[in-house]
Amino acid sequence: MTLTLYSKPGCHLCEELRGAVDELQAEHPFTINEIDITTNLDLFARYRYEIPVLLKDGEEVARGRITDRELMALLRPEA
Repeated sequence: MTLTLYSKPGCHLCEELRGAVDELQAEHPFTINEIDITTNLDLFARYRYEIPVLLKDGEEVARGRITDRELMALLRPEA
């Protein structure tokens, strides 16, 4: 499983989600790619006000505030 996190510097929600994902990585087999949307004009235009955005295997699964419970559900293999 590959998770992609769209974020930007100074985003506290992004930092919270990244921290939660990092903590869960020891228990769940996945890789995480974090992409700074400020380095890509198209991504910045698309996600500017809606970050963090989380993709699972290339499919968007969450935007904005994500609870620990929601994150755990997303990491289940059948989710």
